[in-house]
Amino acid sequence: MTTTAPDAVGTFTATCDVCGNVYDRSFTVNTGNKVGTFDSFECAIHAMAPECEHCGCKVLGHGVEADGQIFCCAHCARMSGEDQIVDRV
Repeated sequence: MTTTAPDAVGTFTATCDVCGNVYDRSFTVNTGNKVGTFDSFECAIHAMAPECEHCGCKVLGHGVEADGQIFCCAHCARMSGEDQIVDRV
């Protein structure tokens, strides 16, 4: 994170790790051993969200996990051979 000096009203800004935008409403996300500073949730998702092992989409919700792999849904888990995972019925 690059923090700049305060502006005329004392507001600090930081630079987004993804897009490089300098923004006074940036935020930091800490998860596991990853830390990032972002100007939007879009950039945070791009950098921090896990990807489904089957289809590659970003997992924004809970997803499902099997044998250390993360999937966006039970369908993708089943397509990858995890036949014990089922959708909620």
